Amino acid sequence: MKKVLVIEDNKDNLRLISYSLKRAGYQVIPAESGELGVELALSELPVFVVMDINLPGIDGLEASRRIRCAPRGGEVPIVAITSFAMYGDRDRIIEAGCSAYFEKPIDPLTIVEKIHAAIGVTAPAPGAAERAEPSEPRETP
Repeated sequence: MKKVLVIEDNKDNLRLISYSLKRAGYQVIPAESGELGVELALSELPVFVVMDINLPGIDGLEASRRIRCAPRGGEVPIVAITSFAMYGDRDRIIEAGCSAYFEKPIDPLTIVEKIHAAIGVTAPAPGAAERAEPSEPRETP
């Protein structure tokens, strides 16, 4: 089973995105702080990372930068799911190293499909236990 790291400090949001990812066949590794998220991203080598931006300790922008700077973290797609939706927020988030950006609230029934499309993951055939590896990360328009 493919692993996805979810870095989210809000328990309700963590539960919601975890539900969506598990439903799609992923194993979810939770982290409730930026520091722990960076550590787990580099040790667990997830298929992709779901990153909140407003986190205790280091924020999601700094966590994304640290993952991107590490030799083992340079290629993993980082998907920001955040309530930051002001003018310029998306650009700052992408510049920090995130591969894609989605605003909260999310639709738990469609978010995984949207993530796959944004980072270039091909969804497996129905009933397949394994997930396809991501292709080259790309930005969302």
